[in-house]
Amino acid sequence: MDSIPAMKIVAHIRSDFPAKFGIPRQSGLVEELKAAIVFEPEYRIPQALRGLEGFSHIWLIWLFSEAAQSGWSPTVRPPRLGGNTRMGVFATRSPFRPNPIGLSAVRLDGVRQDEKLGPVLLVSGADLMDGTPILDIKPYLPFADSHPLASGGFAEQKRGVHLQVDFPPALLDRVPERHRRALIGVLAQDPRPSYHKDPQRIYGMAFAGLEVKFCVRGSVLTVLQVAGPAQLESGKEKISFRREAGK
Repeated sequence: MDSIPAMKIVAHIRSDFPAKFGIPRQSGLVEELKAAIVFEPEYRIPQALRGLEGFSHIWLIWLFSEAAQSGWSPTVRPPRLGGNTRMGVFATRSPFRPNPIGLSAVRLDGVRQDEKLGPVLLVSGADLMDGTPILDIKPYLPFADSHPLASGGFAEQKRGVHLQVDFPPALLDRVPERHRRALIGVLAQDPRPSYHKDPQRIYGMAFAGLEVKFCVRGSVLTVLQVAGPAQLESGKEKISFRREAGK
């Protein structure tokens, strides 16, 4: 058997999540989330993206870089089931897999030509931490990739469950307007592990350079503090997430 070629990292994503906590559990759950895909120098070739502008959504194939050295387990405890029930790893989207590869469908808002970075993809609805390596990008094909009548297994158990977000106006004013809807959408998805039920516990989440603290009582999430800007990793190029004309 011929040896399998080594995988290449073609790009990295720039998102508002410097840490894993708070990232939506699936792509597309919070469409207001904006991100940018910056290609590695070897792949900053406009011809490689020719025709991509005709697609509204794309698939991102990416690397669970935080879990890549942790090994894998044949069974895992999905947070959606409370963290106590074991399921087969191939029946979940756990990062602890034989090959730590993730798959996300995101909306393509536009392709922007940057003077230093070449073509940059602007996307919405990504569930990736800032700096996540991208292994490949493929167009989403609605006639082949969409199956509205498909069964979602145990993952359907909490589908559509949202928290009411109590965000005091004085605290919301500390959030840049362009980030407000996305932040509220993320909080409404309930960032806590599913098995956390302590109404007295205070959680902290880093988002868009801010540190947001909140608690959850029943079905209401109350924001307690917004501080920032947080000290994020330095040395990264600034990326504009503005939507391109014509997209």
